[in-house]
Amino acid sequence: MSEAKEDVQTADIGWRDYLLPPLHPEGPGFVAIFAFVALILWWIWTPLGLIGLCLTVWCYYFFRDPDRITPNKAGLVISPADGTVQMIGRFPPPVELAMGSEPMLRISVFMSVFDCHVNRAPIAGTVVKEEYTPGKFLNATLDKASEDNERQALVIRTADNKDFAVVQIAGLVARRIRCDVREGQSLLTGQRFGMIRFGSRVDVYLPKGVSALVAVGQKAVAGETVLADMLSSEGNRTGEVR
Repeated sequence: MSEAKEDVQTADIGWRDYLLPPLHPEGPGFVAIFAFVALILWWIWTPLGLIGLCLTVWCYYFFRDPDRITPNKAGLVISPADGTVQMIGRFPPPVELAMGSEPMLRISVFMSVFDCHVNRAPIAGTVVKEEYTPGKFLNATLDKASEDNERQALVIRTADNKDFAVVQIAGLVARRIRCDVREGQSLLTGQRFGMIRFGSRVDVYLPKGVSALVAVGQKAVAGETVLADMLSSEGNRTGEVR
């Protein structure tokens, strides 16, 4: 009598996935500049060269752009950024998006200079609005950074006509926001749509009735960590340090 075999899935993970991840298209140029400066510093004084070498390695990993495995269950809202869930609360969406003044649940993910800075779509849909707003470069961990800092905002409309706002916010040392999508473009959940350099924040505004399935302080992985489930009736989750 034969026994049923379990459906087992495995992934091949090699050392290259950790030590030499793929680079974002903006990366090679910056890495070359850092390496050239490191060579000059090495010629001037070896200890300076070692510092330059460390900075070159940091630059390489800053621009890393690894592949991610995005959950494909319907209704899931996925983190658009690597980093720490820094804030969860109800706030009006950015005025430039013309989504009204009623507060929406906002989940903010803060990216340090050591996080991967490639941003990904939190949910599948069509970009119905895209707005760039110049501003200040305050610490991205501050609440007022959502209103005062330079930002790039998108409204993504799902197939069932629910609108999500995704806002890339410049930080204290961030000086360039890159957004590679425009109005009318369709996005898949987890699809790359831009990046920010160096150190910043991404806010996601959720439609009414959707709860947060992450807690403040939790680490998030862009394209993989589930922020919310539109089809779930579960309330906002909380967490604790253990």
